[in-house]
Amino acid sequence: MPGTDPWTLAVDCGGGGIKASVLDAAGTLHAPAVRVPTPYPLPPERLVETIAAIAADLPGADRLTVGMPGMIRHGVVVATPHYVTTHGPRTPIDVDLLAAWKDCDVRARLEARLGLPTLVLNDAEVHGAGVVSGTGLELVLTLGTGLGSALFDGGRLAPHLELSHAPVRWGLTYDAYIGATERRRLGNALWSRRVQRVVEGFWPVFRWDRLYLGGGNARHVTPGTLERLGEHVVVVPNQAGIVGGVRAWTLDAG
Repeated sequence: MPGTDPWTLAVDCGGGGIKASVLDAAGTLHAPAVRVPTPYPLPPERLVETIAAIAADLPGADRLTVGMPGMIRHGVVVATPHYVTTHGPRTPIDVDLLAAWKDCDVRARLEARLGLPTLVLNDAEVHGAGVVSGTGLELVLTLGTGLGSALFDGGRLAPHLELSHAPVRWGLTYDAYIGATERRRLGNALWSRRVQRVVEGFWPVFRWDRLYLGGGNARHVTPGTLERLGEHVVVVPNQAGIVGGVRAWTLDAG
């Protein structure tokens, strides 16, 4: 059970799966990470109950960190791309779900249900918390169902921007252009070239000191692509989405 230092229940909510574990203050997992498929349709109360069910099978914790896709401000959902759909990514939007998620205070709902101090951030921001060095300008891009992003300056978290929904080519958003569906359709080699185009296109916008590629699909970026991107672009483990749940509590948000 948690001792003097707080233990954190860290939950990484994605378009296809929800993963969680409990970590101590050093970031050590005290249970193997649990993963369940993301259930659809997914109104806010179902997400809350899914997290509560996962927590019931894990060791006790003192606080909760949740990373979820979309634009989150102070624990309130401004917009979320997948959870407003009928059956998950690339399925039709349900107008009732769209209304249910808009301005939904997920943090307050989770605190009431689990009785734990709670932090809710964009999933890429939690991922970034687990990998950034705290030196210079660091950009985190997560390659999963779609594209996630987070920006840090000297370890300070910048306000979230949904880069994933900006158009990139042929009327596609970044989410669609380098998302999981296109990787499966194109194969890793052609998809990796798209990732390279995206990274090179972002360079004059951000001029980072270090760029981290994370998320479940980062491991599929080909070695040749990584070599062309240079030494300031590195691939980081997908587990950062859980490990970052501890360090997220120390972030100085912009």
